[in-house]
Amino acid sequence: MELIILTGMSGAGKSAAVRYLEDQGFFCMDNMPPYVLPDLVNGFYKGRSGEAFTVSKLAFVVDVRSQEYLDGFSDAMAQIDEMGIPYKIIFFEASDHVLITRYQETRRKHPLAKNMSLTAAIAAERAKLLNVRSMATNVIDTTMLSENKLRAMLGEIVEADKDNGMVIFIESFGFKYGVPVDCDYCFDARFLPNPYYVPELRNHTGEEKEVSGYLEGFAETAKFIEKVSGLMLFTIPYYIEEGKGSLHIGFGCTGGRHRSVYCASKIASILDEAGYKCVLQHRDIDKEAARYSNTENN
Repeated sequence: MELIILTGMSGAGKSAAVRYLEDQGFFCMDNMPPYVLPDLVNGFYKGRSGEAFTVSKLAFVVDVRSQEYLDGFSDAMAQIDEMGIPYKIIFFEASDHVLITRYQETRRKHPLAKNMSLTAAIAAERAKLLNVRSMATNVIDTTMLSENKLRAMLGEIVEADKDNGMVIFIESFGFKYGVPVDCDYCFDARFLPNPYYVPELRNHTGEEKEVSGYLEGFAETAKFIEKVSGLMLFTIPYYIEEGKGSLHIGFGCTGGRHRSVYCASKIASILDEAGYKCVLQHRDIDKEAARYSNTENN
């Protein structure tokens, strides 16, 4: 049986995740109080006639709408552990600003916003979900994710067990646009020479040979890649042994266009060659493409 628990912040993408899982053949149930999960899982697992695996793909949504029952989440998952049924707990989150914008655009009401402002409701929700988040096997920050990218990430998570049990997300970003909140490792590449200050490189990216060749001309670049890849190759097998569902590695530079892109791509290539399943994303690579182009033309 494939069992997935979807949880996290209201407005962070759980509905989109349900749509994706239903498309993949999952039987999904929304707004489930945690205390009923063990009986439901056991019932679906055994089926009406006692035949195992009657439902092979099952997903539940558990969130703050069941707030009076959330304290029972740990006990419920412990009971499912005793059944020997593997599962993933996928926690969705986003920045306060993005959550507020989404609520304003959809005109939906936050489940906790009965006697408080939307901002206060979001803060209260984060506090109520701290224990649930600590148990998550996967955390997805949808602050800057389109629904298509979200579906792709979910696909990698769902398929991970068919490989080595872990999917590794490697992301480049620009510090000026904020640090991804769900990184397990966050490496700062701003100490490397900046191609932005080389006029003929400014309009290129870290994916292109002009920039990679420039960066590889400095000894510190190779040393950095060597040390980071060594750390990852050392720790990843232990994460897999501990049952961690995903690992999120971030590389940041000032604008997220040159140095971080090069480093993220290089580490992804190394880990891919080592047999690990990697998903590479350059979050901010096109943020200021027009400005770079105009600067070059001027």
